[in-house]
Amino acid sequence: MAGERSGPATLADRLRQARRRRFVGRAEELELLRSALACDEPPFGVLFVHGPGGVGKSTLLTMLAEVAEEAGARPVRLDARTLEPTPPAFLAAVRALGGDREREGARTVLMVDTCELLAPLEEWLREEFLPSLPATTLVVLAGRHPPSPHWRADPGWRELLRVVALRNLPPRDGQALLSAAGVPRRLHRRVLAATHGHPLALSLVADVIAQHLARRRETAEPPLPLGDPHVVRVLLENFIDTVPSRLHRRALEVCAHARFTTEELLRAVLEDGDAHELFEWLCGLSFIETGVHGLFPHDVARDVLDTELRWRDPASYHDLHRRIRGHIVAQVQRSTGLEQQRRTADFVFLHRANPVVSRFWDWETFGLAHADELRPKDRDPLLAMTELHQGPEQAELLAFWMDRPAARILPIRTAGEEEPIGYAGMLALHEAGEPDIAADPGARAVWQYALRNGAPRPGEQVWVARFFMDREHYQRPSPSQNVVTTRHIQHLLSSKALAWDFIAGYEDADFWEPLLRHIDYHRVHEASYEVGGRRYGVFAHDFRRLGVEEWLDLMSDREIGAEAAPPTGPAPELVLSRPDFAEAVRAALRDLHRDDRLAGSPLLRSRVVRERGEPVPDTLRALLCEAAQALGADVRDDRPYRAIDRTYLRPAATQERAAEILGLPFSTYRRHLARGVERIVDWLWTRELQGP
Repeated sequence: MAGERSGPATLADRLRQARRRRFVGRAEELELLRSALACDEPPFGVLFVHGPGGVGKSTLLTMLAEVAEEAGARPVRLDARTLEPTPPAFLAAVRALGGDREREGARTVLMVDTCELLAPLEEWLREEFLPSLPATTLVVLAGRHPPSPHWRADPGWRELLRVVALRNLPPRDGQALLSAAGVPRRLHRRVLAATHGHPLALSLVADVIAQHLARRRETAEPPLPLGDPHVVRVLLENFIDTVPSRLHRRALEVCAHARFTTEELLRAVLEDGDAHELFEWLCGLSFIETGVHGLFPHDVARDVLDTELRWRDPASYHDLHRRIRGHIVAQVQRSTGLEQQRRTADFVFLHRANPVVSRFWDWETFGLAHADELRPKDRDPLLAMTELHQGPEQAELLAFWMDRPAARILPIRTAGEEEPIGYAGMLALHEAGEPDIAADPGARAVWQYALRNGAPRPGEQVWVARFFMDREHYQRPSPSQNVVTTRHIQHLLSSKALAWDFIAGYEDADFWEPLLRHIDYHRVHEASYEVGGRRYGVFAHDFRRLGVEEWLDLMSDREIGAEAAPPTGPAPELVLSRPDFAEAVRAALRDLHRDDRLAGSPLLRSRVVRERGEPVPDTLRALLCEAAQALGADVRDDRPYRAIDRTYLRPAATQERAAEILGLPFSTYRRHLARGVERIVDWLWTRELQGP
C-alpha cells in the first residue's frame, strides 16, 4: 500500500530490536517461562533467578518480559533499589502498576529485580504477599543470592518454586555476543579466555572497542589489557581513558557517585555541556541501567569508577561530592513525606565510604528495620524494654511523654514483626510547656543549658533526642541505630529555624563520643543528668553558629578528607559456565602435581574452592582428590576410579602404561577414564551450584 512505512513504529520498538540484537544465550531460561505461560495451571508459581554481579540478571528479566508479552501476558517489573524494604512501600509500588491483579483476562507476570535488597521482607513475601496473588500469576525474582532454606523447608513452596543459578556465558554464546557487538573475530579467543564469558566484561570489551574505532584507529589493535584477573576493573579504567570528552568522563563520574542520575542532576553538577546529550550517552553504555528514579551503574562498575576517581584525583572527587550533595540537599528540603525519605536515602548513600562513621553502623542489618507511627498496642512493649534496660523511673518518663504532643515517639519495626524491636523519642522543647519540661530531669537539664548558653528567640526550634534503644542490643550498633541515624539526618535537613539540637539519650556517652564529635556535636558535661541512678551524657550543636548548610560543608570536608588508597583485594568469585567449568577441571587434573600451573586455574576463583579454604593450589588439589575418592566409594564399579588413580593421582609415565598396569585394552581404559573425569566434573559442579 502506497505511503506505508516499514520498520519500528516507535522508539520503544527500536530499543527492543537493539536489545534483541545484543542478547544471546539463556535459551533454557526463556523456554522455562514460555512453557509455563502455555499452561493453564503453571508448573511453578515463582521462578527464582540468582547469580553474582554482572552475570546478566537484569538483562534476562528484560527478555523474559518480552517472552511474557509475546505469550499475551502482562509483565509488571519492579526494581528493589527504588523501594523502601517495608510491606507498605512494596504493596504501594505493586498496586501502582496493577501487579496484584489480573487485567482484561491477561495473565500477570510480576518481576522483581535486585531482590537481595528485600531480605527484610522475605518472610512476609513468602508467607503473605505471594500466596495472596491470583493463582494464574507467575512471579520472577532475581537477585545475587539463592533463596534461603526456608523456601525449601515448606512442602508447598518446594513444589511451586523453580531455582535457576545464572552462570557466565558458554564459549559459543560469548562469541555470539562479541559478534553482535561488532568485535573483530580475531579478538574473540583472547577476550573469552580473559573474561571467562562474564557478560558485563564482554559488554565492556565491546564498549572499549567502539570508543577505539570512533577515534578512527581501525587498523590499530584496541588497547585491551586482558591479562589482569580484575578484568572488569581493567576494562573500566581503559574505557575512562577513551571516552569522547572530558565532559563525558565527568558525567560518568557523577553517575558512579550519585545513587541515581537524571538530566536535572547533570545540569546542576556540570558547569557546561549538553545535559541531554550526556544523559543519552550514559543510557547507551552497557553497564548503565535505568530505573524509575534515573540511571545507575552496575554495582561492580560503580565501585570501580568511584574508587578510582577518589584515589587518582581527591580534589576533583571532593568537588564532585559537594556539587551532588548540594543538589540532593535542596531536593530534601523542598520535599515531604515518602519523597523526602527517598531523597534522604540519596543523601545517606553519598557517605557510604566514610571510615569514621561506618563503624558505628550495623551494615549487615542495614535496611532491615524502619521507623513507624506509634500505635496504642506499642505502649506496653516500649515501656517493658525501657524498664528492662533503664529501670522503672525512665519507663515512667517515657509513659509521661507518650501523652504529650511535644514528643515524637517512633517505634522501630522489621518486616513481618508487629512488635517493635526498638524505638526513638525526640522532644520539641520549643513546643513543650514549662511544667512538662520540669517533670523530666533530662528535658530540664537540656533546656536550662540552652537558656544559659543562647536562649532561643521567638520562632526558633530546640530539639532533643531524649530516648533511644534497641530491644536486643540496647544502645550499641544495631538495626535500630541504623534507623535513628537516618531519621536524624532527615530531621536536620528538613527542620526550619533550628537553633539547638541535642542528643541526650546515650548512657555510655564515652562510646559514642568519637562519632558525635566527628559530626560536630560537642559533649556538654554540665547538662548531663541522672534518672534512676543511671547517668546520661548530652551532646549539643548550636545551628545558629554553624548552620545546616555550613554543617553539611564541614561533614563533606571530613568525609572526603580521609586518605584514599588504590583499590586492592582478592579477585572476585568467578561463575564459569558448565562447559568452561568442565574444561577447567580437566586441565586441573592434568596439572594436579604442578603448583605453578594450578596457581593459574580459574577454579581458584570458583565458589566450590573458596568455600573449602584459601584459594591456593593445595586447596584445589585436595578438593580434586576428594572428588576422585568419591568415585572409589562406588562398590558396584570402581573402574573409573582406578583409571583416574593411575592417570592423575599416581600417574604412570604414559596413558598406554596406565592401561597396561590396569590390565585393560587402551580403548577400554580411555572409556573408563572419560567416565571418571565426567563424574568428577558432576560432583564438583553440584557443589559449585548448591554449596558443600
